Amino acid sequence: MSDIRRIALDRIARLMEFAKRHAADRPELAREAGKLALKICKKARIRMPTRYRRFICRKCGTPFYIPGSFTVRVRDRRSTHIVIRCNTCGYIKRIPAIREKKRRAEQG
Repeated sequence: MSDIRRIALDRIARLMEFAKRHAADRPELAREAGKLALKICKKARIRMPTRYRRFICRKCGTPFYIPGSFTVRVRDRRSTHIVIRCNTCGYIKRIPAIREKKRRAEQG
């Protein structure tokens, strides 16, 4: 792994932990940390790690750690998926939930 990639991933991890810590009391600061993490990914030309990508809005950078900043629904149309809607900008993120369904079928 190159030095730039390693440094970028380290800074992204720090920023996301910072956003998680300060989301409840200082949401604007958490939002700026999320935007900065997205900018670092773009500049270093790397993908945001999945564990962080799921908790940040792609459009406005709002971390979903802030209470009331998102709405979650589970939909069973076409294929089962989780719908996360950002209440700040209205962006809709869909995450497939197929693995859980397969696990249940194997157990039962």
